[in-house]
Amino acid sequence: MLLRFDAYAIDTKTRELRRGSELVPVEPQVFDLLVFLIEQRDRVVSKDDLVANVWHGRIVSDSTLTSRINAARKALGDSGEQQNLIRTIARKGFRFIGTLREHDTQPKRMPRPAGAASERPAIAVLPFSNMSGDPEQEYFSDGISEDIITALSKLRWFLVIARNSSFIYKGRTVHLKQVGEELGVDYVLEGSVRKAGHTVRITVQLERADNGYHLWSETYDRDLKDVFKVQDDIARAVVDKLKLTLLDRVPAAPARTSNPEAHSLYLQGRYFAQSDTRAGLDKAVDYFKRAIAIDPGYASA
Repeated sequence: MLLRFDAYAIDTKTRELRRGSELVPVEPQVFDLLVFLIEQRDRVVSKDDLVANVWHGRIVSDSTLTSRINAARKALGDSGEQQNLIRTIARKGFRFIGTLREHDTQPKRMPRPAGAASERPAIAVLPFSNMSGDPEQEYFSDGISEDIITALSKLRWFLVIARNSSFIYKGRTVHLKQVGEELGVDYVLEGSVRKAGHTVRITVQLERADNGYHLWSETYDRDLKDVFKVQDDIARAVVDKLKLTLLDRVPAAPARTSNPEAHSLYLQGRYFAQSDTRAGLDKAVDYFKRAIAIDPGYASA
């Protein structure tokens, strides 16, 4: 369902918030809170209502709830002082006071960027599965996916879906045709990562989104120090399999390090940097500092 108000649109199926054509980053929990407030816009929503429906009855501190309300307001360009869309009702709760323009339950294909040539294929890189058997290695598989997105984005042959959009499918089982319709893409790249000691196995497959036709797959067994080259190899292979002529070499990613341990620490920091808790952000800072200690010239860290 599409919920439209002011300059915003919320797609509850793809879990995206947009301001015009711009995707607005929002944490999953904040997204759920915002949707619940909108769905219950005809009444005041109490804190107990939010805890029961957004946190599913788990114990939540007042400061956590307040921070999520503030984050929802910030995502909508609102504030506690203005309260143009989310109003605080003293001693009662909160209410969404925006006016919905329409409800649209039909799935819509995401528009391609303005000015994009029709012959340029659109591709989405889905979050790679972590096959290491260790949930703590999730940061590494996410990092590989993000770096491949970056590598493909440097090529003029593709319209590459942003990470915020493709990662809504993380942990979900969806049909490729659904991905194609929801993201407006022709091709989907998915895969898995298995990290063991100083080696990594990356398995990738390229498929058509409209019919699920398998175009290409490959497995890369490499030393961790070669992980950067694998990402570029995958980008080149995708171009080759789509029978496009690569005129420019894939540029080396800026601010890289040649030290696998520093890179691993950086990926862990980037993973925890997405946290909405102080403890998670503190972990991110610690990992970044450790990466810099190993390689002081590592600009990304």
